[in-house]
Amino acid sequence: MTFDGIVILLRKLLDVLLVWWLLYYILKNLRKNVKMVLLFKGILILLVLKVISDLLNLVTINYLLDYVIMWGPLALIIIFQPEIRNVLEQLGRSQLLGRHKLLTVDEREKVVYEIIQALDYCKRARIGALIVIERDHSLNDYIEKSKKLYADISSDLLESIFFPNNPLHDGGVIIQGDKITSAGAVFPTSDNLKISKRLGTRHRAALGISEETDCISLIASEETGRLSIALGGELHYNLTLDEVKLMLLDELRPKKVTTIEEEEETIDEESNASNE
Repeated sequence: MTFDGIVILLRKLLDVLLVWWLLYYILKNLRKNVKMVLLFKGILILLVLKVISDLLNLVTINYLLDYVIMWGPLALIIIFQPEIRNVLEQLGRSQLLGRHKLLTVDEREKVVYEIIQALDYCKRARIGALIVIERDHSLNDYIEKSKKLYADISSDLLESIFFPNNPLHDGGVIIQGDKITSAGAVFPTSDNLKISKRLGTRHRAALGISEETDCISLIASEETGRLSIALGGELHYNLTLDEVKLMLLDELRPKKVTTIEEEEETIDEESNASNE
């Protein structure tokens, strides 16, 4: 094969990979957005009607569908402008290296330990809490609008932030790495119709930010003391402390380990931490 042939082959391969990545990204975000799912279903129905009208030679419905297909994309851009903007913002917030990957095993275990201690206190005292841990997608937009702290993570600080008389009690705490970056953060609430009406604003905000980013949202219910985690637009409700701890350790684990020895060491250390 000549050099020009190799270049052409690489171009075609790159073209296919880019199209595949674009479709994957769209479908990945599509399943998390209720409005976009309904839109997708509506487009499928219109396409089915178009095929049926062509086969049966239905002149009137075919005429109307032609106009809908012609002007539909422009109308969709106008109507769903907020959803399109959110997808573009997600793309801009994406980072090649997530902040959680910088944590060592000891740092990761300390972060989980301090969070679990704080959640245990909130659970027993029936204090509402919302803790959001940043990963690959930046949360700087929400940090800028909240009270900046940049403090070392500790259970005592988390407990004091969520104490009912604290002005920052109603907002959320954002954690970057092993630091409490800000408190009093306000997050978008989820529009998911499948959420139980019994769940309040705190749970909807945790689910909403997990739909827009890849963060980990931890919730302690003020009314019931139950603990929950929102991940990837899904709410894991009424978890035990041990379940929350195991999920945190798993989700904060680096996606790639360079050597087999490091992987075995990481698994052994996390197993010992879980047994403790």
